[in-house]
Amino acid sequence: MVQRIKLYIVQNGPLLLTFAVFLLVYFVGAQMYPVMQKPQVFFNLFINDSSLLLVSIGMTMVILSGGGGIDLSVGGVIALVSTASAAMLRSGVSPYVVLPLMIVMGVALGALMGWIIQYLKVQPFIATLMGLYFTRGMAYIISLTSVTIKDAVYKKIALTPIYIPFMEKAYIYPTTLVGPIMLLIAIYLLSFSRFGRTIYAMGNNEQSALLMGLAVPRTKVLVYAFSGLCSALAGIVFSMSLLAGYGQFATGMELDSIASVVIGGTSLAGGVGNVIGTLFGVLIHGTIVSILQFNGTLSSWWTRIGVGVLTLIAIGIQSVTYIKRKHS
Repeated sequence: MVQRIKLYIVQNGPLLLTFAVFLLVYFVGAQMYPVMQKPQVFFNLFINDSSLLLVSIGMTMVILSGGGGIDLSVGGVIALVSTASAAMLRSGVSPYVVLPLMIVMGVALGALMGWIIQYLKVQPFIATLMGLYFTRGMAYIISLTSVTIKDAVYKKIALTPIYIPFMEKAYIYPTTLVGPIMLLIAIYLLSFSRFGRTIYAMGNNEQSALLMGLAVPRTKVLVYAFSGLCSALAGIVFSMSLLAGYGQFATGMELDSIASVVIGGTSLAGGVGNVIGTLFGVLIHGTIVSILQFNGTLSSWWTRIGVGVLTLIAIGIQSVTYIKRKHS
């Protein structure tokens, strides 16, 4: 039994550490500011970071696939989706047409970048950076200013609370559920599907995965398409939450999502990690923001500093773990 526990700790060390850090940060915040002990403050983490959770789920898939996988376009896709949907709604297009169109656009953009990376052999950093510039540029071509959303369907979804039973009037919004639903889908895909097994195999050794007869080229395109899907959903959630679309939305969110993925224990080399750790990485980010908001006197840049320090620690732990495995 002791041996099994030790093996479990070794295999899931980064995830357990991320969970422990979240509990520690939240506990310290709750002791400093007792209002954080209210259930609503915890649910606010999911409300405020719903878009970040979505893009981080897609980013986890991309990084797990290895080969230097990264998707810098996620923030730009959010901006483009929010601006395009707001402009279409303002022009009188039905939201039931706008929503699927935005999802198709996100998937198509992701698949295109995946195709460029796989078949044109362009580095993911360059291909997705191109995607970031293209999407933000298109958002500004649609409108140089913020576009307000007045559609009744969007307003109803954005402003209708869902109360949590037995939680002292704690609530979330319908848009808050999108992230957890996608998280469950990602857990299923990574843990119980051939698609997920291929992602891990690619991340560990792409050439070996090819020799095993796995569909590596198709999977790589699908991974970026999935990231595009998550980014499109994040853009829809973002626009519903703020009831607006703007090319400046989600600036820097691609870096926040990478940090959340790394803090969650996913190796930048690929092949190691999971989306559950990413969830706690996002919650740590949200908790730091909440502490700063309750303080009211500290600069918001302390969030960047805190996340940066935690990211460096996570990378250091990954390096030490890799060295130990290599010499064991």
